[in-house]
Order: sequence, then structure tokens, then C-alpha cells
Amino acid sequence: MSSVALAVTDGMLHFELSVAYEIFGAAPAGVAGPWYDVTVCGPAAVQVGRFRLEPDHGLDRLQHADTVIVPGWADVDVDPPAELVDALRTAHEAGARVASLCTGAFVLAAAGLLDGKRATTHWAHTEVLAARYPRVEVDPDVLYVDNGTVLTSAGKAAALDLCLHLVRLDHGASVANAAARRLVVPPLRAGGQAQFVTAPVPARNDHPLAALFPWAIERLDQPLSVEDLAREARMSSRNLGRHFRAATGTTPLQWLLTQRIRRAQELLENTDDSVDAVAEATGMGTATTLRRHFNRTVGVPPDTYRRTFRSGSGRSSGGQGRA
Repeated sequence: MSSVALAVTDGMLHFELSVAYEIFGAAPAGVAGPWYDVTVCGPAAVQVGRFRLEPDHGLDRLQHADTVIVPGWADVDVDPPAELVDALRTAHEAGARVASLCTGAFVLAAAGLLDGKRATTHWAHTEVLAARYPRVEVDPDVLYVDNGTVLTSAGKAAALDLCLHLVRLDHGASVANAAARRLVVPPLRAGGQAQFVTAPVPARNDHPLAALFPWAIERLDQPLSVEDLAREARMSSRNLGRHFRAATGTTPLQWLLTQRIRRAQELLENTDDSVDAVAEATGMGTATTLRRHFNRTVGVPPDTYRRTFRSGSGRSSGGQGRA
């Protein structure tokens, strides 16, 4: 069982803390096998928003966790407590994966964990983060950034995205999708998607792309082009691109690739289809093309992914073997 420690002190934001506890605290219905062992770590009783919270353990327990989550930091003009900064640094040196939600990135930056790395935070605070910590490469235009053992997310809803991304890394796409369904949120928003979009998903049936999304998803086995999408939506390719950017924060082709990779993950987890068959079913054409895009997007080859997450029983090796 992988352990997740939620690091709290006075001045943390309760929404991000609640998000992390909701996702990691209980397995989705129907998910077999071990889930996460979640603890809240902090110095005695702490004030989180308007709530008083009694942690399970002190901050020294962070160094024993597989994953440490740092919720949002309420006042970015105030330095985080030295004991929290030191505890995070120690936990990371001990091998913990450390992730910040929203303005929790300021705490990671104070600990030096973002030096020389790409990172993000809530769009309203990216300029402050970049000015205060010039060694951090701040990207204001993404939902989250995964550097392997250090991860950062943008604000509020992006905290959900990053937590689901961690579940996907540890348990696979099917389990992450089940967690998303329980929360009634989109199962996959890629980290590179823009923070600031007019509408994350078409909110009305009369949205220009409302019928296009399900139409395209039903045809992922076909080599769809931008022109095909534009023709179905009855608009020019340029107009389609504008609507797509406003609705999803990305381009039509990148959105299609994300859906194809997601479908490939589900097929690798839940069927015995060969990699060639999965490539054909997802519109990738050949196993070589699938392997190239899959490896670049997911970080491992399709065969490795299948061995890790077959039938939802596998776990990534990054969070194993710690007390």
C-alpha cells in the first residue's frame, strides 16, 4: 500500500486539502486491491481556512511517505514556516514524490525543490512566483507540470486534475476514470492544457462543438483530420481551431491525440488485444506510431504499461516499498 501524507500548517487553504483527501482517502467503488494510506501531518493543531484541524502526525512523518501533498498556501506574501520547508526538503531527499496544489508551489519553491525546474501555480500568482524565485521556470499557461518526483498544479480545479494524474500514474487509466466518475469531473485534462479557457467543456447543447466531441470519440479508429472535424462541424478549419481553443484550451489534433492515448490505455488495461490491434482501434495505424506517441505521452511503452496496470491490479514502481 502506497502512503500519502498531506502536509498542513497554519495558513493552508482548505479546498485543496479537501480535494486531496477526497481523492486519495477512499478507493472508487469496484476497485480491487490496495489503495492509499492517507495521513495528515502538521505541527500540533493548525488553522486551515476557517477550520481548526488536528493532524495525525508531526511534520517529521513526511519523510516516511511515498507521496507528499502540499495544499494551497493562503498568503503568498508571507514566507511558509521553516519547519515545513525543512520537512519537505528532508522528505524529498528521502525519496518521496512531492506535489503542490495551487499556491502550494510557493512552499516547494522555498524548499528549493523547484530550482532549475518547470513549474506552475494559479495564474494570478505566476508573476509573483517567477519574480521571487528566479531559478524556477514558471509556466503560467498549463494546468499542471510533472517533473517526476516534483509536481505542481494551477488553481482549484487543476488540483483535481493533478491528483487524478497521480492516481493514473499509480493505478492506470481505468481506475483514474472511475475516481473521476465518482467526483463527476472530466476523467482527463492533459497537464499542458491552458489554465484560462472560455469554457472547459461545451456547457450548452447549442454550443458549436457540442455534437462534434462525441462524434469524434466514436470514430477514434479512423484517421480523422482537421478538415474532417471542420466538415462535420460545418465550419472552416480556422473557425474550428478558434472554437476548439476556447472550449478545450488546445488544438483539434492535440485533443484527438489525447483521446487516442486515453483509449489505448483502456484497451491495454482491459483487453488482450495486441499492440497492433490497439494501434488500429485507436487510429494510430501501426504499432510503431502508437509506441512513439504513447511513450512520449505516458512515459513508458505500451507493453510496459499493460504489465503494470493489467486488470487494475498493478502499481507503478515509484510508490512502493516505503513504510
